[in-house]
Amino acid sequence: MNDKLKPFLPGHGVVPTGGEQGIGAVSAAPWGSSLILLISYAYIKMLGGEGLTEASRMAILNANYLKARLEEHFPVLYTGPHGTVAHEMILDCRGFKKDMGVDETDIAKRLMDYGFHAPTVSFPVAGTLMVEPTESESKAELDRFVDAMVGIRREIDAIARGEADAADNVLKMAPHTAREVCSDSWSHPYGREQAAYPEGSPSEWKYWTAVARVDSAFGDRNLVCTCPPMEAYEMEPA
Repeated sequence: MNDKLKPFLPGHGVVPTGGEQGIGAVSAAPWGSSLILLISYAYIKMLGGEGLTEASRMAILNANYLKARLEEHFPVLYTGPHGTVAHEMILDCRGFKKDMGVDETDIAKRLMDYGFHAPTVSFPVAGTLMVEPTESESKAELDRFVDAMVGIRREIDAIARGEADAADNVLKMAPHTAREVCSDSWSHPYGREQAAYPEGSPSEWKYWTAVARVDSAFGDRNLVCTCPPMEAYEMEPA
């Protein structure tokens, strides 16, 4: 920030801030960064009205394609009057936890073995996955995601049929690291190949996680400060 731009700092409706010629608030926080809005502004300007309309159509089309292919494997929440979704869809995983002990986190972690970063977990509904393919995904990538989710559903069904151990299975132990798979010791009742290269997961898309599963809620429930003590910041007198 410099003196020339200072008068144009955005204001805020609750906390007095901003410059003499500043506009209204651009974020909920009174001192939030307005520079992040440049990303959205550039996206809108580059696409224009027709481009934004087409991008919206493609996002909705992609989401409904996934919905059509996955609804026989996973319950879908909140469809419209014609059975369609908007640009995102919510897969209900709560029944799996009740019947097989598998929850949305297990599915999210297993997706990493299939080469995917998991979609949004437990928002806006607890125990669900919110899938939002956007307009940028190709059909090949959408199909790859479908294959992964269908494969995971088969793994869930294997637990339900008693073919997989209820506690030690590919879902509960996911993700599997390269170090674990290559170790001389392997104690799981399933094989290394099933762990690292699930059925239907092409080897060229393999992603190896650096660490295995961590307790995602531990940090929220056990606040620990890793900062050095204040004495460490003291300067020796000149």
